[in-house]
Amino acid sequence: MSHSGELTSVEEHLAEILATITPLTPTELGLNDIGGLVLAEDVSAVSALPSFDNSGMDGYAVRVEDVAAATEEKPVTLPVTAEVAAGDTGAYALQPGTAIKIMTGAMLPHGAEAVVPVEWTDGGSARVSIRAGAEYGSSVRLAGEDAKAGEVLVTAGTRLRPMHVAVIAAAGRGSVLVRPRPRVVVLSTGNELAEPGTPLVPGRIWDSNSFMLAAAAREAGCLAYRQAILPDHPDEVLPAIEDQLVRADLMVTTGGVSMGGEHDVVKAALQQLGTITFRKVAMQPGMPQGFGTIALPAAVTPEEPQRRRFRHDAYEEAAARVPAAGDRVPIFTLPGNPVSAYVSFQVFARPAIAALQGYDGLGLETVQAELTGPLRSPAGRRSFLRGVLDRAAGKVTPLTGQGSHQIATLGKANALVVVPEWVVQMGEGDTAEVLVLP
Repeated sequence: MSHSGELTSVEEHLAEILATITPLTPTELGLNDIGGLVLAEDVSAVSALPSFDNSGMDGYAVRVEDVAAATEEKPVTLPVTAEVAAGDTGAYALQPGTAIKIMTGAMLPHGAEAVVPVEWTDGGSARVSIRAGAEYGSSVRLAGEDAKAGEVLVTAGTRLRPMHVAVIAAAGRGSVLVRPRPRVVVLSTGNELAEPGTPLVPGRIWDSNSFMLAAAAREAGCLAYRQAILPDHPDEVLPAIEDQLVRADLMVTTGGVSMGGEHDVVKAALQQLGTITFRKVAMQPGMPQGFGTIALPAAVTPEEPQRRRFRHDAYEEAAARVPAAGDRVPIFTLPGNPVSAYVSFQVFARPAIAALQGYDGLGLETVQAELTGPLRSPAGRRSFLRGVLDRAAGKVTPLTGQGSHQIATLGKANALVVVPEWVVQMGEGDTAEVLVLP
């Protein structure tokens, strides 16, 4: 554990974090459990899609020459020799001068060249009167029209949305390799903290950070667990951290990491567990940062956590990795001020969560927008100032009350205005880089 008085750039701190992260080991899950996860293998079409010629409409399978003369005034009448429904696996052959009634998705009879939509007919069952001709292939879905056998349908590294799940199912795969949903444990420390919903006494505040960070982790696609508030005492913090390691792929603490002081309990506790670097990052808010890894103690096993058992849902039972003694878990130690903690999570922890999943699509969207008012920033630090972005107008309004403790202003923001380190002020009408909050 170390820290320096020099300021570290945002890029350098983030690069060191990402260099430490190892993607989670892929696991095979069924289709019901893969939504929102990141695919860890290419999924290809085992066979052509569709695998057989089929009808694109409810109607009648015909030969083109048999209906070529059909018009509204002089319909062509053909005998109906069979009816084919979707899912019917029977072998049907269309004879010249006849029609076969057919449903959407049903296999095209041998010899059929087109399907006449039922709307162009009288809908007959024994005989059908057809009022218009059809071209070759009309209303027919050819085998392989959607995808050829062997064609890659969904690539590794894709975050699986509903349409991807549909494609995987259509390819006949009942399960696929995915990166499991990262498990994030959030801990807040502070003698001043009280649980929301309980009465306050002078000198106390309700804990908002742990709920906020757990919600941010879930929004980023994680399973998030919030640990109860921990007092400012290393003897309490250390056992709590050790106890949580068995269910964590990443840990986040908030509070207890200021640059000096007897109440830096997180720093004191982590000194006994692993290699953590505490430093000042050239940013505002969020200058005091800590990151590193902590080892799972040998005394902790998946079957018998040191102090308490945790409930698991069906997904966790299927996807959770089996921790082993000596496994190292990444940990972020974020500042205790709520805005500092939130900005730090979005700038540093969110990319780390993406890296755990082997995914590069979790970065905050960046846009350019015109400032509606002036703002200031300290020299040598990159500021992330809360603002309200109007996408339609291409403008962003900096909010008043930019203190790192002012959480009410955070609740009004939908964006962060990024002010570079070398800029100390910007004026109304200037163009600024804006991060869109998720």
